[in-house]
Amino acid sequence: MSELPARLLDVGFRGTTGAIASYWVDGFLIDPGPASCVDKLLAELPGEPHTLLVTHIHLDHAGAAGTLCRLFPGLRVHVHERGLPHLADPSRLLASAERLYGPNLGNLFGRTEPVPADRLVALAGGERIDRFRVEYVPGHASHHVAYFDTVSGAAFIGDACGVRVTPDPVVVAPTPPPDIDVEAWLRSLEAVERLRPSALCLTHFGIYSDVERHLVAMRASLGDLVALARSCGPDEFERWLRARLAEALDAPSLRRLEAVAPLDQLFLGLERYLRKRAEVKDSRP
Repeated sequence: MSELPARLLDVGFRGTTGAIASYWVDGFLIDPGPASCVDKLLAELPGEPHTLLVTHIHLDHAGAAGTLCRLFPGLRVHVHERGLPHLADPSRLLASAERLYGPNLGNLFGRTEPVPADRLVALAGGERIDRFRVEYVPGHASHHVAYFDTVSGAAFIGDACGVRVTPDPVVVAPTPPPDIDVEAWLRSLEAVERLRPSALCLTHFGIYSDVERHLVAMRASLGDLVALARSCGPDEFERWLRARLAEALDAPSLRRLEAVAPLDQLFLGLERYLRKRAEVKDSRP
């Protein structure tokens, strides 16, 4: 790709590079990252944003939204309708995150401020926001959207197409709790494919133009992780996955990946998904 479709802003999560990206396109800011990284984000901004596009409300993607609204009084925040209440009042979101991260929550993600209700714009999918088309892509989260740039052809995809921290197509499906839905995720990948994006702009991490190869690797990862979670417990799951990734990635790349996709959380999300599927199946007449 001769010209990048967006300006990548590395927010320096946990003092490192290559873990969380925010994207700038002509005053649009896509996924600002966590509140703990606001200072680094502000230092990277080329100007004042007028619109914040949130792919989903997880703290590593949208935790800084409330802080940015306080700093930029004209900022409007677009988010899926299911996630909108949790940006206006993040108490339940924080309680859920605390179950995963415990006392490290504040150190990792900072102080998550609410977004004023009058600054929020609800999305369902199918909307057009200036140059961006909104695509509903659940699977990683039920409130996940992607933003397809009709000018550059790039898709700002959040976590819907996985985590990838190197140019090599080592892609990991991020499957933390609470609402992984594998069937919906596979349909979302088909929706992304139909868009025929020129590039995938991943929050974790970077801009990749080998879209077809990336989507093949993403589907393979999701299938492998589901099969593994069905066949073993959490310890064996983590050992197997860590060993496989260590063969494919150097140590710094693996640390970056684990910073944004903790391997123990991947099992927990799939375990919950498989349990819910079994409960639905058992309840059918």
